[in-house]
Amino acid sequence: MTILITGGAGYIGSHCCVTFLQAGHDVVVVDNLINSRAQSLKRVEDITGCKLFFEEADIRDQDALERILAKYDCTAVIHFAGLKAVGESVSQPLDYYDCNVVGTHRLLKAMEATGVHQLIFSSSATVYGDPQYLPLTENHPTGPVNPYGRTKLMVEEMLTDVAASDPKWRFGILRYFNPVGAHASGAIGENPLGVPNNLMPFITQVADGRRDKLSVFGDDYDTRDGTGVRDYIHVVDLVEGHLKAYEALQARSGNDNCFTVNLGTGTGYSVLEMVRAFERASNKTVPLVIAPRREGDVAECYADTKKAEETLDWRAQRDLTAMCHDTWNWVCKNPRGYDD
Repeated sequence: MTILITGGAGYIGSHCCVTFLQAGHDVVVVDNLINSRAQSLKRVEDITGCKLFFEEADIRDQDALERILAKYDCTAVIHFAGLKAVGESVSQPLDYYDCNVVGTHRLLKAMEATGVHQLIFSSSATVYGDPQYLPLTENHPTGPVNPYGRTKLMVEEMLTDVAASDPKWRFGILRYFNPVGAHASGAIGENPLGVPNNLMPFITQVADGRRDKLSVFGDDYDTRDGTGVRDYIHVVDLVEGHLKAYEALQARSGNDNCFTVNLGTGTGYSVLEMVRAFERASNKTVPLVIAPRREGDVAECYADTKKAEETLDWRAQRDLTAMCHDTWNWVCKNPRGYDD
C-alpha cells in the first residue's frame, strides 16, 4: 500500500515515515517545509534502508495534491500538516483557519477526486478545553479555548460529517496529548525552528547551554508539587498508534467508518518531575525560575486510554526515562538540529 503522509518531514511525521516504511508500506511525503527540514527524510531512509518519495507542496494546493495522489496511486493519507503553536494561533488566527481547516478541506476534495477514501487525522487534546473531570475520556465535552484547538475540532467535525455522508469514507481521529522523545538512533527528533512552543525543547536548550534557565509558569496549582501536570507520550509510541489506527481502518465498513481515540499514556507528570527526570537522564543541571501562571493553562490534563486499547489494541510502551534519554541522545548527536 502507498501511504501519503502530509507534513511528513516534521517531528511526528518523520517518525511516522519510519514506522510505516518498516511495516512494509510505500511512503510519499508532502510538506511545504515552512516548519521542517527535508534533511529529516534522508535520515528516515538511512534508518530504514528504504526509499521514500518527497513532493514539496502545500496542502492548500488542491491541484498539486490531486496530481501527487494519482501519480503514486496512493491508497490512504496520514494527515499531520498544519500549524500548531497555541500562542501564535491567538495572534494569527486567520493563518490557522486557512492552513488547518481550509487545507484539510482541499485535501479531502483532492482525495475525493482521485478515489482515495481513508485518512488518519492528527488531532489534539486541546479540543477538550478545561477538564471537567480526569482522566479525559473521548466522551468528555469539547470546548477548546484557543484558535488552534478550535481548528482541530472543526476538522474533526468536518470528517465526522463526511463519514456520515457516504460509507466509502473511513477516518481515524487521533487526539494527541504531549509528544516528546526521539528515535532511539538519535538520527531524527524534535527540531523547533525559532523559540520552542513546548516544555521538553526548552529543557534541552537549557541543558545544552543555549538558554540560561527554564521558566516554570506557576507553582501554586492544586497538584502534588504545585506545577502543572501533563500526559507526555514518547513520539515512537505515538506513531505506532497511527499504524494501529490504519490497520483498524482496514477492518471497518458501512456506517462504522469513523472513530476517535486518545493517544496518551494515562499518566500525568508535573513540570518539576519532567525536569528532574531529564536531569537524571542527561547528567545535567537545569536551572529554573518560577514565573507567573500563563493565562489559559490548566492544573492537570491526562488521558483515559481504555478506548485506544480496545479499538486499536495499542498502549504506550516507553516510560519517562526513555523519553528523556532518547531526547538527550538526539540533542547530543545534533546540537544544531538538522543544520549540523
